[in-house]
Amino acid sequence: MRWNGLLLWLLISLWAANVYAANDPSFDPATNPPTPQTYLRLANQIEAHLKTGVLAVWFPRCIDNEHGGFYPNFRENWSRGPNNDKFLVFQARMTWVTAQIAQRYPELSPQYRQWTLHGLDFLDKTLWDQQDGGFYWGLDENGKIKADWGTEKHVYGIGFGIYAASAVYATTKEPRALNLATRAFNWLDQHAHDNVNGGYYEALTRDGKPILKPNPATPDKKMDGIGTEYGLKSMNSHIHLLEALTELYRVWPNPVLKQRLQEMFLIVRDKIAAEPGYLNLYFTPDWKPVPDNDSFGHDVETAYLLLEAATALGKPDDARTRTVARHLVDHALQWGWDETYGGFYDKGAASAPASGLDKVWWTQAEGLNALLLMHEKFGGQTPRYFHAFLKQWDFIWKHQIDHRYGEWYETVSREGNSKPGADKGQIWKAAYHNGRALLNVSERLRILARRAK
Repeated sequence: MRWNGLLLWLLISLWAANVYAANDPSFDPATNPPTPQTYLRLANQIEAHLKTGVLAVWFPRCIDNEHGGFYPNFRENWSRGPNNDKFLVFQARMTWVTAQIAQRYPELSPQYRQWTLHGLDFLDKTLWDQQDGGFYWGLDENGKIKADWGTEKHVYGIGFGIYAASAVYATTKEPRALNLATRAFNWLDQHAHDNVNGGYYEALTRDGKPILKPNPATPDKKMDGIGTEYGLKSMNSHIHLLEALTELYRVWPNPVLKQRLQEMFLIVRDKIAAEPGYLNLYFTPDWKPVPDNDSFGHDVETAYLLLEAATALGKPDDARTRTVARHLVDHALQWGWDETYGGFYDKGAASAPASGLDKVWWTQAEGLNALLLMHEKFGGQTPRYFHAFLKQWDFIWKHQIDHRYGEWYETVSREGNSKPGADKGQIWKAAYHNGRALLNVSERLRILARRAK
């Protein structure tokens, strides 16, 4: 009976995806003004895609009932791929997604709540280092230490562990979820916080000592697990620590946590973000920028994360924060936006035409979220953000989404051509970026529809 129900669910999902593809909607700004009717039509379409085109293909096939956690690797047609090691970031992101769905949709809550607790169990009992504390960066499929992953710990991953456990507590009120989130924060703060310059050291030994230079025994390994040179600090880790501390502060308004959240907020806003509206990628320990490319996806994502953190800190209308967030999106629209086809490019110099013209799934998702957020904040001043939002969704709908097999292509060309046979799931591609964006956007569109009446 269980498998008959699953088959019926998948058939309905595929039918719905084909119906949506066949009825290719218009996203022309001239025929889609920002009215309650337009907002609601878009909200319904986006929410339907979230349920049938993203969630229904990931769940329950990604649930690993044998080893715990979630399977990460899937082929284009959603057959399971090889090498299902358990990577902290993927496991945490999928746990966060299940918690959000359980909270948002009552009809899905009973099943997704079970999967949320399934993810929490794996984070707490397997990925948490019972000997030295902190989360492992990665383990093999059986939850054992593996040479490929080593025993280094990374604040990027620890941040996502905090993020997931906090969301689980917000949804389920399970005390062990809050215990894990606060335990992880305390471990992070004790071992990785830079008490002189602020922020956090990026890479740590298993027992929590900062790694500030490459190991002489492995001179070829000069960068950590997210590509940051040992000894430097990164934009990437710190914006996601901001995200994690914001999530934890919502459920645990601890005074030390508030101090760290405020510190992280000011570092991201006033040190990592730079005029006229881009993010420096790397820094010396005392926050001197190390020149590198601009990442348009991180720019627009950080606009959202800054405004989210400002709201959590009780200052949602802070003028400087709104200006910095808007400048990040405006700069990405100036240098990283494809006005011909729609969509954001991958990367480029800080103020020059983009050099990486591929369209990556997570960048498109974060762009969609940020553009509608800017329309909510500044749509009374200019139509540009809503027009770009429509064009962004048009590109995603027509090119980034796989209407045959479900989910999104990882990368497409500038014109929107996908790579035949490319995997749909891997350790860095979970249902997190597009799942969060679709959740946020459908909810924000409904809010805008109510306000516009």
